[in-house]
Amino acid sequence: MVTDHDSAPPQTPRGADETPTSARGAGLLIGRPFGIPVYVSPSWLVIAAIITVLYQPVVERTLALGSASYLVAFVFAVLLYASVLVHELAHSVMARMYRLPVRRITLYMLGGYSEIEREAPTPGREFGIVVAGPLLSLALAGVGLVGYAFVEPHTVAGVLIWQLWVANLLVGLFNLLPGLPLDGGRLVRAAVWWLTRRPTAGTVVAAWGGRLLAAVVVLLPFLWAWSRQDSPSVFAVLWAVLLAAFIWMGAGRSLRNARLRERVPRLRASRLAHPAVSVPADTSVAEARRRMETAGAGAILVVDTAGTPISIAHEAAASAVSEERRPWVPVSSVARAVRPGMVLSPELAGEELLATMRRTPSSEYLVAADDSGARRVLRTADVNAALSRR
Repeated sequence: MVTDHDSAPPQTPRGADETPTSARGAGLLIGRPFGIPVYVSPSWLVIAAIITVLYQPVVERTLALGSASYLVAFVFAVLLYASVLVHELAHSVMARMYRLPVRRITLYMLGGYSEIEREAPTPGREFGIVVAGPLLSLALAGVGLVGYAFVEPHTVAGVLIWQLWVANLLVGLFNLLPGLPLDGGRLVRAAVWWLTRRPTAGTVVAAWGGRLLAAVVVLLPFLWAWSRQDSPSVFAVLWAVLLAAFIWMGAGRSLRNARLRERVPRLRASRLAHPAVSVPADTSVAEARRRMETAGAGAILVVDTAGTPISIAHEAAASAVSEERRPWVPVSSVARAVRPGMVLSPELAGEELLATMRRTPSSEYLVAADDSGARRVLRTADVNAALSRR
């Protein structure tokens, strides 16, 4: 069972009409332990059904319960994911202790995933957050092993405790393998970060370790079958490919997130904003666009009689007006009002700029006049493009 945690990529700003990323595809909310939202993905039902079907013969051979053995097998699937949840909570609670916000925990087909909103500020704190999960899984395995000594093996409790302590042992050990997105990969990342003082260098080393690990996972069923002079089972090959794909994609995601974070400090409102031309509200779209082109500007501000900006022409709406109607349509009809929070300081940069934009979602923002007295317009699309640029 795979567990994973990662600092979420910097949230890109969104327009006022866009759905927040965090609202999409989260799954079913099942609770908020320690104030952390926990979601169950629909894919969990698939793996729960597979575990139930595969584990039922084991239960039946041991306990001879008949159809009730399916229920015991399903209980094992639930308890297994409860162990995964505890593992992820260890990561998340430790992150919260370091004052890092945790967006959510998601349980899905292959295990669990903790989404931490910011990167740990030091390799030592990264190590502390990472190591908490495997240590707790191994501790649960130890408690299960001790508990198993006090129960009758051929009982429901005995069968479940045996499987749970073995499962937690495997979860703890497997997640210590040295490749992203596994916990062991994050420990490698923390070590390289500490040695080089460069978090991105740590991510690159650990991500390529993850890709190498994915290749080894694909080969394992074939190597095992070769050692037994047998053919690999279809199920083992499919499971290995699924697991390797998860590791490979997780490593790639970590690389992309690291590169994205490297670009964030270079964002600056004054550098990304477009020079704007100011026009009265009753100016036609055609005339406003003519003045913008003549001035070499990239945006249109609608101002009142005192020259104060009251709205920003929305480029997509203005372009949608047909050529023959533009001389008769006032630019104010394709403009959006400047609301509180939409006026940005030209000095805003990096994470502070992104956070300010997220607090008041909009397609355009007014950048306050700089020392030259020029007003500018910052478009959300340009900020997202700067983050995505290779």
